Amino acid sequence: MALAPPSSTTSRPAPPDPAVVRENVAAALAEDLGSGDVTAALIPADQVFRTRVISREHAVLCGQAWFEETFAQIDDSVHVDWAVADGDALAPNQEVCVLGGSARAILSGERTALNFLQTLSGTASRSAEFVHAVDGTGTVILDTRKTLPGLRVAQKYAVRCGGARNHRQGLFDAILVKENHIAAAGSISEAVRQAQAQSPNLLLEVEVENLEQLAEARDAGAQRVLLDNFSNEMLREAVSRFSGQIGLEASGGISLDTVRAVAETGVDFISTGDVTKHVRATDFSMRFV
Repeated sequence: MALAPPSSTTSRPAPPDPAVVRENVAAALAEDLGSGDVTAALIPADQVFRTRVISREHAVLCGQAWFEETFAQIDDSVHVDWAVADGDALAPNQEVCVLGGSARAILSGERTALNFLQTLSGTASRSAEFVHAVDGTGTVILDTRKTLPGLRVAQKYAVRCGGARNHRQGLFDAILVKENHIAAAGSISEAVRQAQAQSPNLLLEVEVENLEQLAEARDAGAQRVLLDNFSNEMLREAVSRFSGQIGLEASGGISLDTVRAVAETGVDFISTGDVTKHVRATDFSMRFV
């Protein structure tokens, strides 16, 4: 399926944190290169290559910073010229970029660089599919914390490249009161009161199981509720009774096949781990010219 980039009315996501990119790449190269690329050592040290990266399918590009940093850490004389940008739609057999420089460096970094590009483009592409599926409903697609360990920042950046939005980055930048938190506090109202006193400037969301709990969360002052595993009929009832009074977020077992019907209930948000944990790597090839 052809994928379009995010709407032109939406600004491109802010560039990823360079420090995080460096850490991600350093860890990936350490596990791949180890004490050194013994195969690339067979290539003359002064040999220079020119290579092209080609997309093999429809996709949304993501991962340029990680791709470039891979070669920068091996040999900063390798240069990369991009034909497209993160967030752009790709077609089969489209040229993505051209590299030039040390043959040894390019061969040593090829797999790591493509691993980042294929994983993050796969995440962006999956996100774009969900965004397209709910187009016209007004519902916003959100990710979750179900990301690849060590690649949280990278995958959440990829989600934004696909046109979706991020939920919380981690356990530190928003409050999500769930069943066990409520049980420990004694009630939804008490959990919300404690959360407001502790972190008044953070988004405060409460996971609810029924409309009575939703009403309690609203009355307590929560900004959003997570409607966990609600049927579409229950979601429509929640929208009918509470829309405009509190943010309504549907979640739980939502797939690409079902997301449109959920969005058509009128909820404000749909959060899904699918966009980060069920991704399929985008197919790229690197051809030496």
